[in-house]
Amino acid sequence: MTDHDPWIRRSHPTPDAPVRLVCLPHAGGSATFYFPVARALAPDVDVLAVQYPGRQERRAEPGITRLTDLADRIADALSAWTDRPLVLFGHSMGALIGYEVATRLEAMGTTPLALVASARRAPSRRREELLHLASDEGIVNRLRLLGGVETEFLDDPELRDMILPPVRSDYEAIETYRHTPRPPLNTPVTVLTGDNDPEVTAEEARAWAEHTTGPFALHTFTGGHFYLTEHTATVLGHLRRILTGPRSGLLPA
Repeated sequence: MTDHDPWIRRSHPTPDAPVRLVCLPHAGGSATFYFPVARALAPDVDVLAVQYPGRQERRAEPGITRLTDLADRIADALSAWTDRPLVLFGHSMGALIGYEVATRLEAMGTTPLALVASARRAPSRRREELLHLASDEGIVNRLRLLGGVETEFLDDPELRDMILPPVRSDYEAIETYRHTPRPPLNTPVTVLTGDNDPEVTAEEARAWAEHTTGPFALHTFTGGHFYLTEHTATVLGHLRRILTGPRSGLLPA
C-alpha cells in the first residue's frame, strides 16, 4: 500500500477507519471532485479518489481510450487497499468503470461491500454515440448541457484547451465500450439517478438490477446529470448508511 500511487488520491487519510470508499470520477472529472466527500465522511470512512491519466498532476500522460484498460489499471491499484472492505462509488463514466472494477475485484477474491452507480445507464443498455468524434465546440456544447464544468472554464480558451483532451479520450472510452455477457456480480448495487437526466432513462437505470445477484436499490432525485450537487446531504446520507451498515448481507440504503 502506498500514498504515492498516481492512481489514488487520499485527501483526508483515516487509516483506522473500518471501511474504504473508492470514488471514480465522471468523464473529464478528477479526484478533487470527491475531496468534499472525503472531508464529510472522515474519520469514519477512508476515502480513496481515483485519478485518471490526462488531468491535473497527470496532465502530461495520454488519456486511456479503452474503458476496460482503465478498469484493469484501477483494479491493480486497488489490490493494495483490500485489507479493509471496499465500497465503489462512481458517477457517470465512473459508474461504468466501477462495474468493471467490481468484476475484476471479485475475480481476485475480493467482493466489494457495494457498488453505488450514479447517473449512468446499466452496462447492458447501450446507445450509439459518437461525441468523441465531434468538434471541440460540439463537446463544449454537450458539457454545457450536462453541467458539472464551471462556465468560466469553458469560456476561457486556455482552460478549455486543457480540459478537452481528457474529456475527448474519456468519451471515446465510454462510447467504444461494449458490455461482455457474463455472470452478474455478487456485489450489491445501489443506483442513484436524476429524473431529468438526458443520459439515463428510468428503464436504463432499473436495468442495473440485471447485473447483480445481491440486493438492489434505486433512488431517483429531482434534477439532471449532476443532480448530486443539488442533493449533496441526501447522497452523503445514503453513502454513510451503506458504508456503516451491517457487514453481513449488506442491504443498500
